[in-house]
Amino acid sequence: MFDPKDIRNSKDPDLAGSYAAIHRAAKSAEDLAIKTNTAIIVAVDGKPVRITAAELIKMRELKSTVPPEDA
Repeated sequence: MFDPKDIRNSKDPDLAGSYAAIHRAAKSAEDLAIKTNTAIIVAVDGKPVRITAAELIKMRELKSTVPPEDA
């Protein structure tokens, strides 16, 4: 059985740091999609899902109005 582990807790600093790098790359892709009014394709439950620039903007607006859980 597959036992997923949080990559951020890896003993390898490069592997642990890759988590933040992946998030920065995703945000950069979203920024570009918004700037160029294009869509991005992401995997949700292993299936491709198209998210338009308008949907990305709405998602960001919602995220900015919801207080963080850790606060």
